[in-house]
Amino acid sequence: MNTTTQKLSEQSATYRKLQINHTRNKQQDHTTLMNEVVDQFNYEECKHEYWQSEEFSLLYGTPLWEQSSPYQKTILNHLYWVAYYSQIVSAEIATIYFNQTSATGLYAHEDFRLICDTLDLESAQERAHIHAFRTISKETELALFGKEIFTYPMRTPFVETMVYADTNFLKTWWKKIQLQYFGLISASNTFLACQYFTVRGVRTLNGKLVQHKLSNFYQKNPNKETAPIPAKVSYYHFMDESFHFNSSTIISHDVITCLAPPTKFESLVANLGVLGCQKDHFHFSAAINGIFWYDPALYGKIYQVLISPIFNMNDHDAKEMMRRCFTEESEGLHRSFATHQEARNSYQVYVEKLDYLWLKNREMSLMEGNSIDRYLAIQRKEFRKFAENKDLSHAETQRRGEVLNYG
Repeated sequence: MNTTTQKLSEQSATYRKLQINHTRNKQQDHTTLMNEVVDQFNYEECKHEYWQSEEFSLLYGTPLWEQSSPYQKTILNHLYWVAYYSQIVSAEIATIYFNQTSATGLYAHEDFRLICDTLDLESAQERAHIHAFRTISKETELALFGKEIFTYPMRTPFVETMVYADTNFLKTWWKKIQLQYFGLISASNTFLACQYFTVRGVRTLNGKLVQHKLSNFYQKNPNKETAPIPAKVSYYHFMDESFHFNSSTIISHDVITCLAPPTKFESLVANLGVLGCQKDHFHFSAAINGIFWYDPALYGKIYQVLISPIFNMNDHDAKEMMRRCFTEESEGLHRSFATHQEARNSYQVYVEKLDYLWLKNREMSLMEGNSIDRYLAIQRKEFRKFAENKDLSHAETQRRGEVLNYG
């Protein structure tokens, strides 16, 4: 790393990478296509077909999946889409905000306009993504349940990015303070503005691992014109996000070499950001492979699905099914853990050359501390508490889910 800040134009290779990525993103922008198909979405027209491959279904490979009818499996496939992209909405709300604060931290420096233009384009695309995900998810859940379950009201970027997290009121309040403070200091600190894209890159890398597989369902469809609209949206989103990932990598790996080495304070803040990402991605979920949710925070939502007319279970049967799905080993649990391990290994490769990071961040050692045995021990302890509430009504279930979700 240079001892002083240099003009970006003096780093011709880096500048050229940024130009190519920005130009191609504008040329291949899928926002218009996404808006067009979302306006045509009608759940009744695609309710009988899968929206992504079978393995990407809610509670796939668990006892619920094994005993479900073909119709119920189709619904679980749709609910995976709804739940997965509800998480992506939360992440993209935060991305829009931190794109702008980071651009503010960069804009005052010579030759950094190209990065800012790139971030403006990406933020516009993120807004289109959010609209698409929410439109499809809300219509789907209203058609199935008459209410929203995994979808939620629009939120600020200052809440837990992980929608179903191991949190409480104090943790949520402290996370809000941290996010607000980082937005403030990154808007006036070029190194931290660049370093934000290390965290964004890690988070996007996690999505890229799964979204590539989701997009394949559309790419391999022999008749793309008649493919279900949610599958098209998954593909369009993945194409946009591929350029966003490139931006994160160029800024966090190449542009940052144009800057002076970080001060001790800058290094501390940067490392705390990556450590926070490890904490967010510590858990893995038997319910939804590829999103690192804390399953006890999800119990209330799964319960609502099971007692709905789709599965028509009574209180006892719903809780017994949940006990089997969450507290016992299953193919689905092992698949989710394998995705967690794949993500951790990918993160290690992504950050290995960033010498300002602490060893525990380069090795992702916090994430390494989770395991299937640890997961099952937590579920058995927490599910006992959930199951003791023998008369959990619909309203109470929803209230509990909201408390767990928002702290």
